[in-house]
Amino acid sequence: ADEVQSDDKEKALDVVEVLPKFPGGDVKLMEYLMENVRYPKEAQDSAVQGRVVVGFIVEKDGTITNARVERAVNPLLDAEALRVVESMPKWIPGRQKGKPVRVKFNVPISFRLQ
Repeated sequence: ADEVQSDDKEKALDVVEVLPKFPGGDVKLMEYLMENVRYPKEAQDSAVQGRVVVGFIVEKDGTITNARVERAVNPLLDAEALRVVESMPKWIPGRQKGKPVRVKFNVPISFRLQ
């Protein structure tokens, strides 16, 4: 018997037939991150760098919810990575059996000093 769940409680899936994607795909996602991530000055001054992984859910309508740091580096970088992910435009939702579904997704954001 299939469990009946209301929409907002519907489980977010890890694996789906069609993954959600940023409008324009991975290349545009990388461009978006590069244009919007502001390296915190304090972190630069302290030579703090690394890769923050932010996890989130792409909802059925493409909005981003439940963003959280999955792999932390430093509070300054973590906060900036989270800010940028939360400010992303709507994604193209993932699909399962032709229907939009909630999907868990991770995005790594690198902070490297030039």
